Amino acid sequence: MKPFMAGLILLFFFTDKRKPGNPLDHLPKNIEILTHFGERADISPDNKSVAFMSKSFGDAMVIDLRTHIIQCLTCNVPAAAFLRVMHLPTGDYILIGPDHFENIQVSRSRDNELWFLSKERGAKPVKLGQKMSEGAAISKKNMRIAFAQTHTQAPDLAPGASRIIMADVDLSGDTPKLINKKTVYESKDQSCSLEAQDFYDNDTKLTFVCYEPHGQASVMGIDLETNEVTNFSKAPGTYNEAEGIFPDGLYTCVESDRQCQWLGGEPGAGNIDIWKLKLDGTGKDFVRLTNFNDYTGGKASNPVVSTDGKFMAFQSARTTDPAGVGYGLLLYYFKK
Repeated sequence: MKPFMAGLILLFFFTDKRKPGNPLDHLPKNIEILTHFGERADISPDNKSVAFMSKSFGDAMVIDLRTHIIQCLTCNVPAAAFLRVMHLPTGDYILIGPDHFENIQVSRSRDNELWFLSKERGAKPVKLGQKMSEGAAISKKNMRIAFAQTHTQAPDLAPGASRIIMADVDLSGDTPKLINKKTVYESKDQSCSLEAQDFYDNDTKLTFVCYEPHGQASVMGIDLETNEVTNFSKAPGTYNEAEGIFPDGLYTCVESDRQCQWLGGEPGAGNIDIWKLKLDGTGKDFVRLTNFNDYTGGKASNPVVSTDGKFMAFQSARTTDPAGVGYGLLLYYFKK
């Protein structure tokens, strides 16, 4: 191939074909705006409310899906600096974040830890004494949790290594605690940095993300009974992060950059939209759910699916911001 023709092909591939405008002004009928602020939604077990963060290193909130009344869960904590809020099947909460904000890098990595927050009004968060990396997987049926650690939170791990730990939340005593801790998977180096995502198939399996070099990622799963690991996305060279399992355990939502193949732009965690992936091990059944990345600077991220499978919550985000930062929550109805 002549250099001139090769240059034209590369120019065509990397040309950004995104449209100007705000994706919120072009929503399909099955998507509605829930809030105009906030990030990292988590749907309650009864599907009647959505917990979320006011901002990164901020307060945990909850919104009633019928009345749209918003309550603050942690405003009784001075200078709250939490990053995530997630439901336990009891209706209580798990919080993730540092004890206090120092700086973005240290507070999001070295000082990141797990907290328990009772659903009782006015309750204050209680430390579980567990440092961890990024987010956690929480069972929809049992008091079970899975989370990852890296060398930053666990110095006994070699630099670059990471592991996923499973544990149970014990509320039987005066103080909540984690018991039955067990390492279920370990990566020896930076070729695969781990993050736990979702339990499924009656808690016998777990989805997780393998973050790979050069801004790539794969959707993975582990059978917790046989320890068999499967790469579900099977798309090397692309970014695919599992976020939000469907209740049948047959599909998961994925933050993916697959649309960059025809939209152009820089692939990776910046240019993502929400896709649906069948967990059949072929990596072929990918269906796009949102089109926020069709617009310059827009992306949709952090989806979670209701326990009845009727809707998901996700956030509007910007391609230039760090992962997890959001500017309001939306509801996506699979049947409306």
